[in-house]
Amino acid sequence: MAVKVVAQGTGVLLVTANVGSLFEDPENLQKLWLREFYQTVHTHKPHFIALHCQEVGGKNYEASMSHVDLFVKELLSSDAMKEYNRARVYLDENYKSLEHFTALGCCYFLHESLKNIHQFDFKAKKYKKVTGKEIYSDTLESTPMLEKEKFPQDYFPGCKWSRKGFIRTRWSVADCAFDLVNIHLFHDASNLIAWETSPSVYSGTRQKAMGYVLDRISDQRFEKVPHFLFGDFNFRLDSKLVVEILCSSATMQTIRAADTNEVDKLIFREVDNDRKVVLQLEKKLFDYINQDVFRENNGIQHLEYDRELSVFKDRLHELQISFPPSYPYSEDSSQGKKYMNTRCPAWCDRILMSYSAKDLILKPENDEKAVVYDNIGPNVCMGDHKPVFLSFRIAAGAGKPIANKHKCCVVQ
Repeated sequence: MAVKVVAQGTGVLLVTANVGSLFEDPENLQKLWLREFYQTVHTHKPHFIALHCQEVGGKNYEASMSHVDLFVKELLSSDAMKEYNRARVYLDENYKSLEHFTALGCCYFLHESLKNIHQFDFKAKKYKKVTGKEIYSDTLESTPMLEKEKFPQDYFPGCKWSRKGFIRTRWSVADCAFDLVNIHLFHDASNLIAWETSPSVYSGTRQKAMGYVLDRISDQRFEKVPHFLFGDFNFRLDSKLVVEILCSSATMQTIRAADTNEVDKLIFREVDNDRKVVLQLEKKLFDYINQDVFRENNGIQHLEYDRELSVFKDRLHELQISFPPSYPYSEDSSQGKKYMNTRCPAWCDRILMSYSAKDLILKPENDEKAVVYDNIGPNVCMGDHKPVFLSFRIAAGAGKPIANKHKCCVVQ
């Protein structure tokens, strides 16, 4: 796979992947996942690859961490990646540390033709040349080449202190500096609670955490540079509005728990047509009669109910979405397009950027495929989340050159 850094700029591939499912069924899912990932690399031939993973180790991470090590070893040694002769891998595997564990993983691969690349040392406040392949997995808190934070415990209202937070690294590629942020925000704990209000209480919690991250990566401790945020944002469609649309001609039946009198289930039935059930809603059930509405035309008619990012429209940009909701897909390795009936399908996995980062992206005339924002493995099982990628090129020196005289930008 010959890749040359030529006049059209440096090829960059950003990928976000919630990989929790892979470690539940490593024999089948991992092989499919890696095959599709390698195919994406082969198609776009990037010089710099950033793979941001969430839920590294899966739900049973104590038992699955050995599978994580094998997964990373395969990535680093595979024939498909042999031209990427430098790599940095950061895995938060310290599950015994409740106050620090995020289950985030960041993998960066550098093509042999890429000569001028440096990574920022947040402690020394200087850039360092990247050589060789290195893996860090024990205590990322002491690694000066990144910043890692778990969200404070008071950000987890009414639920346990789970693996949610962010990791930031800073890079200089082709004399262009930028931050890459791996992020995992809070999920919807209950479909019933999400349905109660518009917007839901969960979207408010995600908004608070997102604001926290944006403030941290743009504070006064370091020089401000363009940033890309990609991860599992857990953004959901406005459930109340979506249910109103999907069940516009249905009547609602409420079933309450006998012991607590709390709502246990909502059943929406057609007024006529033998009162056929259209939708059943429980804490962890979203069983709609016709899943195709989320697949037809890639489900983009539902994007109008995808509103959580609008709060940050002055601070963050996203390219046009043209792929189906990225979650929750069936974890059956023989099913590639089927959604589970646990949650309303949504675009949880995204790649966002500051407006200064948007300006780094080279958009040649007459080349519509120069910038591609899409999912990976649309027709095969990739786990409950489809990975999402952004492929683009950076023009040499497009951003702030690292060679300027700022103290934090000294190259070592």
